[in-house]
Amino acid sequence: MTKPQHHEIVVIGAGICGATITNELLERGKAVCIVDAAPSPASACSSHAYAIAHPHIGKGSPRLLRLTRIAFLLAEARWGAVWHQHGIFQPTKKDREFDRAAITNHLSALGLDETLAKPLSAGEASEVCGITQSGVWLARGASLNLFEATNQALKNQERLTCIWNTRVARLENRDGQWFLFNENNEAILSADKLVIATAMDSKALMASIGIRVPLKPVRGQLSIFSIDKNDPWAEKLPRVGISGEGYCLPAEQQMEGGYRWMVGSSFDEGEDDLSSRELSDEFNREQARGLVDYAQGKSSGLKKCGDFVGVRCVAGDRLPMIGALVQRPGIFLATALGSRGILWSALAAKLISAQVLDEDLALLTRFGFAADLVAALAPARFFAGALAAPAALGALASNSKPVFPSAPKTK
Repeated sequence: MTKPQHHEIVVIGAGICGATITNELLERGKAVCIVDAAPSPASACSSHAYAIAHPHIGKGSPRLLRLTRIAFLLAEARWGAVWHQHGIFQPTKKDREFDRAAITNHLSALGLDETLAKPLSAGEASEVCGITQSGVWLARGASLNLFEATNQALKNQERLTCIWNTRVARLENRDGQWFLFNENNEAILSADKLVIATAMDSKALMASIGIRVPLKPVRGQLSIFSIDKNDPWAEKLPRVGISGEGYCLPAEQQMEGGYRWMVGSSFDEGEDDLSSRELSDEFNREQARGLVDYAQGKSSGLKKCGDFVGVRCVAGDRLPMIGALVQRPGIFLATALGSRGILWSALAAKLISAQVLDEDLALLTRFGFAADLVAALAPARFFAGALAAPAALGALASNSKPVFPSAPKTK
């Protein structure tokens, strides 16, 4: 039997997360082999050209809020050339009064200075963003073409080996090395250290080594609309990104004088159907009305000219799973990125590379990581009682039952 190709580090998954982790390891002087079932990088959700990035400032656990700030700063520093900074506005909820002092105190508590987040009255927002609603202006908010970013991360790397059109079906440990088997049960690779950076496929890979992870698919459809220059909608289109109930990018003026506008996204929990749906487009039209506060806007003015359908992967507590799988030494997991692939990929690159290279995790404090934040991401949080938490990280496991939203917003 032919001995499988051996590498010190193998990364499974060539989407934005796998590519970013690989890039970080390459920059740190390591040789890396990346393997993917597709013929090229960024074939699934990472083929998405309309992702947005900003720190989370709304409801959420304190750890989520702290983590997204750190992750945003890491992402901003990483993707210079493909980072499209146009600013993102987050309107005040319709049922709430604008309270500048309360918002300022909240943003300050999150460590967000005015260069990152600033409360604006409706009048101020009209001047700064062209939006007559009060809210928070995230001046450094940006969008990113995930396809471009993923391919850039894997470009012209001497120490990189890429293996395409190869689906890894199961894993097996032999004498301290991890063997990767294809769908024909043939050993195709072996590795000292293995990073699993796939979405839902990681569930089956984990099951092959006796680990159950609480992952769930979430279908999302983005709609691209064309708007005639004489339509009433043309006066309402934003020149910045908006993030609220859904999100949108700045409208783009076309050569013929009309506009192109991306609005998303539906949230269909437990579904992995990639076909386009008219109901999802209509849902996005409704979200568009809310984002620009234009309840009377007619659907006919938003003519569909394209879409993107992707399936995100989420964990039970809505935080990503990033870190060493301590009960299976040599395996590192980066999955459940949900709708924050840009942010979590940048964060995963720093955390996973530090763990793969056996660095003291205290070094991560320079990026703002504290032990409780590392613990909040650790896969071990779902295995309460199954293992002892490393003392350096404190208690990793959680006895809380994973909670999912009760129903999708649209079908």
